[in-house]
Amino acid sequence: MNKRFFIGSRGSKLALIQAELARTRLSALNPGIEIQIEVIKTTGDVNADPLSVIGGKGVFTKELEEALLDRRIDIAVHSLKDLPSVIPEGLALAAVCEREDPRDALVMPRRSNWNHLSLDDLPENTLIGTSSPRRLAQLRHLRPDFTVRDLRGNVDTRLRKLDEGQYDAIILATAGLIRLGLNARINLAIPTAQMLPAVGQGAIGIETRAEPDVMNVVAKLNHKETQLACLAERALLRSLGGGCLLPIAAHAEVMGKEMRIAGLVASRDGKQIVREAVNGSIANAEALGLQLADRLLAGGAHDILAE
Repeated sequence: MNKRFFIGSRGSKLALIQAELARTRLSALNPGIEIQIEVIKTTGDVNADPLSVIGGKGVFTKELEEALLDRRIDIAVHSLKDLPSVIPEGLALAAVCEREDPRDALVMPRRSNWNHLSLDDLPENTLIGTSSPRRLAQLRHLRPDFTVRDLRGNVDTRLRKLDEGQYDAIILATAGLIRLGLNARINLAIPTAQMLPAVGQGAIGIETRAEPDVMNVVAKLNHKETQLACLAERALLRSLGGGCLLPIAAHAEVMGKEMRIAGLVASRDGKQIVREAVNGSIANAEALGLQLADRLLAGGAHDILAE
């Protein structure tokens, strides 16, 4: 067996924290194997244009997958929400690590003393920053009076722009803030009943070549409940043909041997939203995601996605 493995990671602080979490756990579970982290720049890292301009699918993962196929790295660590639902031939999603809080977080400037319990408490015409069409559509549906402006950059950049007064509030992933040790910046973890998260949000995906030597090493990181939940969510996204440029959301919860998955498709302006949920056995996780996709399409999502 190869005694040295290379982990590929984006260069952001959050990406490197996630890669180091994977490296530390892999080293502990596989004594004697040397594991190094290699930083790889992706299209999404070097191009500051809006995602709608540079293309949403794979902009944070394509170069990592190319490095896997070229054998420059053996393991790619992704925020699972960035990984397209179709994996290239020759690669495999070898493990899904235990999920952190999947909810979106409302973050206010440091100077703010706002500490309410709902988006409903924000004043009219609040200026909110987000680069996510999914968040934008749900915000516009909940509060048409809000002004939403595009926001790109790593977490530190986004928080700096917020604290400088460029926005009244911004929305980030709760999981990312927690992993960065920025829990105190979370003013509100938005309930999934108000804002469904992105497919795979809060989970770390470990991608490898579809080869037994590295897959067997990485499989020890897999968290079965998270894997099943994300399997259902990703099946829904794959069936709908969506990526991060479309307002599609899903969240699956495992409760013993049962699963509930909720999904949503919205128009970009938030005026039309189709939301459904299904329940079933975890043994049918992927089928549940496909069933929910069919229900969404039958409920009107087909017309929204065709626009």
